[in-house]
This record gives sequence, structure tokens and C-alpha cells, in this order.
Amino acid sequence: MTDPTTPRHAVDRGDRVSVPSLLARIEDTVGAAIARAFPELAGADPVVRRSEHADFQSNAALAAARNARRPPGEVADRIVDALAGTDVTATVSGPGFINIGASDATIWAQLENRLTTPHLGIAATEYGRRTVVDYSGPNIAKEMHVGHLRTTIIGDALARILDFLGADVVRQNHLGDWGTQFGMLIQYLDEHPDAAWHHEQLGPDTSTISALDRLYRTARAEFDADPHFAARARERVVALQAGDPRTVATWRDIVAESEFAFQGIYARLGILLDAGDADGESSYNGDLPGLVADLTDAGIATPSDGALVCHSAHTTGQDGSPVTLMVRKTDGGYGYGATDLATIRHRIRDLKADRILYVVDSRQALHFQLVFEVARRAGWLTDRTEVAHVTFGMVLGSDGRPFKTRSGQTVRLVDLLDAAVARAGEERTGIGAVKYADLSTSRTKDYLFDADRMVSLSGNTSVYLQYAHARIVSILRKATSEPAIDPTRPLHPAERALALALDAFGDTLTEVAHLLEPHRLCAYLYDLARAFTYFYQDCPVLAAPPPVRANRLALCQLTARTLSTGLGLLGIAAPERM
Repeated sequence: MTDPTTPRHAVDRGDRVSVPSLLARIEDTVGAAIARAFPELAGADPVVRRSEHADFQSNAALAAARNARRPPGEVADRIVDALAGTDVTATVSGPGFINIGASDATIWAQLENRLTTPHLGIAATEYGRRTVVDYSGPNIAKEMHVGHLRTTIIGDALARILDFLGADVVRQNHLGDWGTQFGMLIQYLDEHPDAAWHHEQLGPDTSTISALDRLYRTARAEFDADPHFAARARERVVALQAGDPRTVATWRDIVAESEFAFQGIYARLGILLDAGDADGESSYNGDLPGLVADLTDAGIATPSDGALVCHSAHTTGQDGSPVTLMVRKTDGGYGYGATDLATIRHRIRDLKADRILYVVDSRQALHFQLVFEVARRAGWLTDRTEVAHVTFGMVLGSDGRPFKTRSGQTVRLVDLLDAAVARAGEERTGIGAVKYADLSTSRTKDYLFDADRMVSLSGNTSVYLQYAHARIVSILRKATSEPAIDPTRPLHPAERALALALDAFGDTLTEVAHLLEPHRLCAYLYDLARAFTYFYQDCPVLAAPPPVRANRLALCQLTARTLSTGLGLLGIAAPERM
């Protein structure tokens, strides 16, 4: 069974043996045939895709006809002639489509290579690429809520997939652990020493973070209602920023208790974030004055009504004036803009990142656009480093509106998980259902949180995939002989369809790593599970005669391994029994 909390960096790097996919091999074969038929077109895209009419289809002739100055059909005929003698069959269809088939022996050999090669023969396409993934980012002293669900789940899946493909992944949990709110809370705790919030003061059924959240709300109400308390709270902020030992000690306790609570949520969700990944705003506090001075000296940051801002050179607002990124407020405090600039500078300069992914909701698009622009103008961000704001939509309730409680409050993340587990009847299944419902939706779209649908045994759900995996393991458990591949045996159409689906796993992962869209992996796993269902319906396994049974058991084994690996990369368990 795949454990969704598998230790990080468990995949060997660099010397990993890879098995090129049939698609990649056929692309090379067709590309070579194009060069033989039309030397002037050497290097042209072979335009090979999977097809409903054959194993694969090449549309290269349609694309090359203009450059070859010949009809597409004639170009296709010459490419097909050049494919004679290779290990593929090819015919021309329609105006110039080339239908391509791989031999049964080639497909069986491909499956055997994947079964006998570590990591299913999937290439380490991200090897050597240091990739920082910024995700989750809850606020200290506040409970994680539904708004943290997608960043946490999507970011973790991307980190897992990139890690599996050989990237040097650096996880960063950018915690909100600094600012005026801590002055309010610390001052309130100081004035109410009997307020219980530390885990040693609370019973086993009471959450520390819940207690801190309630106390913060009380402190906020007093801050808004009592100007004398507000003044004392502001003085406490100054004391915190100045490093007052007593104030800092309380702040550290609050941070530690909050991180402990977050780790409980992460453990439950199978999220690979730990205390070493914490990247709090506070860690950049000492860098901000110098950073802002550098931006001012460079003419990038300029005064504006007592504040200091960076005017965009490319983006304007509705009134036609440049939009701005606030770096220092009128009261001398620093905004999120300054902290995020210090963060990106650190990741480029100190962490030596080749790629930085910010898994943050789409409402922050303009903010990150401005941060990236200023970083480029400052010379920190160059073409050597790729940055991407990995946006995502909102979680909606059954009414199609942002998910809220009946009283209109933001839903606590723990309550959301409890609801799904209650519907599923089992922790592992319920948690997997929540994660898969999120990941199987295009991340740029909003989606409805429907606990009944997400725990369904039919349709594109984690439960369906988990059941498929458990069923295959059951078949293998009952087998009295070992899986083995005889490449001389002809393929049944359902065997061929399953084999081709299995071979596309690595290509799918590479696509996800490039486009940063985990739903493509979910769609692949669902299609794979359906291909297995059709195979199992049409091709008896345990009841088949020995030579046939051995090959079909090998197909079962590779399907189970692929489903298990794929679910693990999504952070979802692949149970052996259900």
C-alpha cells in the first residue's frame, strides 16, 4: 500500500534508468522517416498523437505539405514509404493522416521493461533543477480554514511529482507570523494571565489553535472598542520588533503552538511539510530596511503620499495610472510587498532556485505580477530562474457560493475533513476523497464541495481508483503462478488498450510538471482504471490457460504499480483491501 506520507526525496537521481515511451520512440522513428523522405524537412515536428483509429497517428504530412510544396497525401505516402523496414506499420488515411501501429512483440517488450526497471522506467526529466514550491501558508494563531485547502493539496502534489521526476525540491511554507495582530494578542495574553491557550493548559479534546483563534478575536474586539488597549497593543508591536525578550518569548510560544497544530492537519492530510519548511514573514524582517533602501537608490521605489511604492512600468489601473506595489506604509511599517520581494530575492540569491512556484489563489495575480516585475527591474530575477504564480479557483458550497457555515463564518478545515470522513465511513478513504476532488478539478476553476459525490464508488473519484487498485491486488493475491511476459503471444484488443495506457504514465507526469496541472494525472489514472475494467471484462485472468494467464497477470501487476505510484504522487493512499 502506498503511504501518502512517504519520506521525501525517496527517488534516486541522475543515474536512473529510463524506458522511453512508445510515443517518444515513434516520434523519433517518424522524424527519421521525414528526414529520409524530405531532407530539407529534417527536424520537423512528427506531430504524433494517440488515436482512436490506430495506436498512434501522425499529422506531420499536413504540417509539412506547405514547406514541401506538395499535396499532403503525396507527402504522407512518401513518409510511409520511408517507414518501411522499421518496427512500425503505417498507412495513409483521409487527406494525409498517417495511422501507425506498434507490433505486439514491441508492446509486450515495452511492458516487460517497465516491470523490471525501477520507478517504472520513468525518466528523471526534472533532474538537477532546484525548484522552490511555496504553498499552504497559514497564519500563526489562526485556524486553518477552507481557504487553505487548495494551496496545501495542489502544492503538495506538485512537489511530490517534481520530486519523483528528479527535481531538487525545496518546500516553503510562508507563514503569516508577523505584524500588528501579534501586538494585540500578546498584550491581551499579558493582561489576562488566566486565559488558557497552551497545550499544557488544555484538555486532550481542546485544540490549542482554536483557543488562540478565539483569544485573538477577543483581543481584536477589545482593540477596536478600547483606544487605551489599542495604544498598549501598538506599543507591544514596537517591543516585538525591537526584540524585547519577554515579548519575543511569548511570540515564540504562540508560533510553536500554532505550528504544532498545523502539523496535526498536515499529518492527517498526508502533506509533506514539516517545521524545517517554515518560511515565516518574520525571518525577513531584518532584511526589509536594506532592501527598500536598495530599491530607493535604484529609483525603483519612490515616495507617494508619505508611503514608498513601486510603480509598474507595464500595468495600469482603470484610471490609466500605473498600478503600484506598496513596500513601506505611511506609518513606516512594511507591507506584504516588501516581504514578498525579500522572499523572492532570498530564493534566487541564497537558495539558488532554478524555478519558483507560488501556489496561491488567483485573487493575488496582480500582486505577484508586480512582485515579479520589481524583482526583474532590480536585477534579482533573470532568465536563469523561472517564476510562476500557480493560481487556483475557490471551493464552493452546494449553493454555488464560497463555502461558508450557516452563520456565514469561514469553514474550518478540520470540520471539512470531518464531514468527508463521516460520509466515507473511514479516515483514509475520506481524506483521499477530499484531496482527489480538489486535484481532479482544473486548478484554475472553482469547484463544488460535494461530499456525497466525492466518496462515490463510480465516476472519477479517489474511491473508484482505490477500489480498482484493491481489486487488482486481490487478483494477484489469488494467483497460483507468477506474472511473466511471453512477447510472442498476440495481444487481445483490450490488452493492447491497457498496455498503451500504461505506457503513457511517464509522458503524463512530464506534462504535469511542465503545465503544473495535477488534474491531468487524475484524468490519466481514471482512464487507466477504466481501461483495466474493460480488460478484465473481456480477458479472464485467473481462469485463462497458463501461457495467457502469465501475460495477463503481468498486465495486472503493472497496472497496480502504476495506480499505486500515481495515487502516491497525489498524496493519496492505495489500499490493498477495501
